[in-house]
Amino acid sequence: MIPERMVFVPNLTDMSTIRDLCARHNFELSKGFGQNFIINPGICPRIAEAAGITAGWGALEVGPGIGVLTEQLCKRADKVVSVEVDKRLPPILDETMAAYDNFKLVLEDVLKVDLRTLLTEEFGDKPVAVCANLPYYITSPILMRLLEEKLPIRNITVMVQKEAAQRLCAAPGTREAGAISYAVAYYAEPKLLFSVQPGSFYPAPKVTSAVIRLDVRETPPVQVPNGDEAAFFALIRAAFSQRRKTAANAISNGLHLPKAAVMQALTDAGLSATARPEQLTLQDYCALQSMLVNH
Repeated sequence: MIPERMVFVPNLTDMSTIRDLCARHNFELSKGFGQNFIINPGICPRIAEAAGITAGWGALEVGPGIGVLTEQLCKRADKVVSVEVDKRLPPILDETMAAYDNFKLVLEDVLKVDLRTLLTEEFGDKPVAVCANLPYYITSPILMRLLEEKLPIRNITVMVQKEAAQRLCAAPGTREAGAISYAVAYYAEPKLLFSVQPGSFYPAPKVTSAVIRLDVRETPPVQVPNGDEAAFFALIRAAFSQRRKTAANAISNGLHLPKAAVMQALTDAGLSATARPEQLTLQDYCALQSMLVNH
């Protein structure tokens, strides 16, 4: 929470403040890190509110940037830990987060750091929410790592490219679904919350963004045959690896199985041998995997 001592808190969505910060710290935005700072003052409070973070909670932030969302998290959570890979940002965050004694910066790559240990050491038994304005190019790897490792987190509220948001939140068995839609639905209950226009960022990206929330499930909605999640998702990835083909064709090619055997397994599972991959539900893929294991 905000300490009682009076410390100047800069307006981090103000363009002149951002330019001044960047100039004084000789900081240039990196395309390589996918950096787009939020300059719409209404966005970050909405993200923090959507995450449901209150007193007693911990917040894990991925990529704090100059601290726009971080500040809103610090106002609500007991403790905020931000993981940042850009080694140029700590001096800026030292300045922008000076008013908050519940903030900690961890200078690591979120795809490499030991997240389970980090969460245990920093938050103990507190409920934890993940919040982030994720770079578009690395959205899926970060989300899948957070979900697949079954970490002690309650929900994930992130801003991503709108097209990615729609795919992540698409229900399995619908036309919009892709392989990642099935993985997200297996581990979490996704909700698309609101869109964010390009003008809300500096520099403005070419695409619209959207904020989504993933409520992490305590137990998956389906029981995977033999508990083999790796094989289950390998099957789904194979099915979607050749989008315009039938599931049987794509699975046959992707998993190097005879097409006739895959078609027979589909039929034995009570499914159409000519089904498209997006027409099958999570339960359908479970049934198909069972038949393939038994063939």
